[in-house]
Amino acid sequence: MVPDEPSTLDTMMRADDLTAAQADAARWRYGFFVVLTGIVVILVAFGAAVFATKEFATMFAGVCGVIGTIIGAYFGIQAGQSGKARIEVELHRAHELAVRLAAHVGPAHAPKVIDEVFGRRRRP
Repeated sequence: MVPDEPSTLDTMMRADDLTAAQADAARWRYGFFVVLTGIVVILVAFGAAVFATKEFATMFAGVCGVIGTIIGAYFGIQAGQSGKARIEVELHRAHELAVRLAAHVGPAHAPKVIDEVFGRRRRP
């Protein structure tokens, strides 16, 4: 039998969670600054174009479309990445648990445990 060391595994998982949270926070922060810089540049270009052509309504529609697209893409990508990161953490935890359980059961009892958990397997 393999000795069970939950304190070490718990420590590793907490460190992974902390690292993932820090990476997520950095992605949000830097992404926000990039989007904000892009919007400022677009608004400056809009102001210069309106000043030069006096066509406010036509250019305003284009600027609203571009800014809306940038903001929507930013939040969509951030939400998708956040969900992906959470799923990867859960997958890592499930894998660690499966490895620990497999080591604990051992090869001699594995078929019996698999049959009890998943039901009888059909043999080809």
